[in-house]
Amino acid sequence: MSKPVIEVKNLEKVYEGAVPVKAVNGISLTITQGEFTALKGPSGCGKTTLLNMLGGLDQPTSGSIAIGGVDITTLSENALIDFRLRNIGFVFQAYNLIPVLSAQENVSFIMLLQNRPKEEREARARQLLEAVGLEGKEDKRPGQLSGGQQQRVAVARALASKPQFVLADEPTANLDSQSTANLLDIMERLNKEEGMTFVFATHDDRVIKKARRIISIEDGKVLSDD
Repeated sequence: MSKPVIEVKNLEKVYEGAVPVKAVNGISLTITQGEFTALKGPSGCGKTTLLNMLGGLDQPTSGSIAIGGVDITTLSENALIDFRLRNIGFVFQAYNLIPVLSAQENVSFIMLLQNRPKEEREARARQLLEAVGLEGKEDKRPGQLSGGQQQRVAVARALASKPQFVLADEPTANLDSQSTANLLDIMERLNKEEGMTFVFATHDDRVIKKARRIISIEDGKVLSDD
């Protein structure tokens, strides 16, 4: 039986204001190793807020989030930054690549932060870029790559730290149909061949059709989990 990678219990996030907004409302769920899961729902349903809390980018108002048995809601800010660096990969809608760095340097950057040796960084970056179909593009900067290619660099970067799982927030939103199909095929292959766990926040039917588990979110609650 696959081991739990993420365990969420009674998670809530309230944004205070004249009228407080409960963006996430009492969610409990478990993600196991090797899952290919989509958090589905319309804009404003709470899926991105949930994803950000799973990644330690946002703090819950209450509840717990255990990653590999570590409750990240109890970590100090510095400890959380270090934990995120070593355990969680991120793929963002806007790519978030560093414009002045090459594709290989962008993938290597997180390993530089982890103080890994130069030879190891370069070898793993080249291996990952080849895995996502960008062999020969190592020296290209983001501005010299198409949107689909930039997103593939972002996927390679997310995997560079050998994370426990990858969180992807609307990763296909800025891509055309062919780039989306290529990206999803790559992530599905990495999931099946390497057992990498992926969790998507999306309302893209193309992503949802690929997912093997679909968690529907509405008004900050889990509506269904199939």
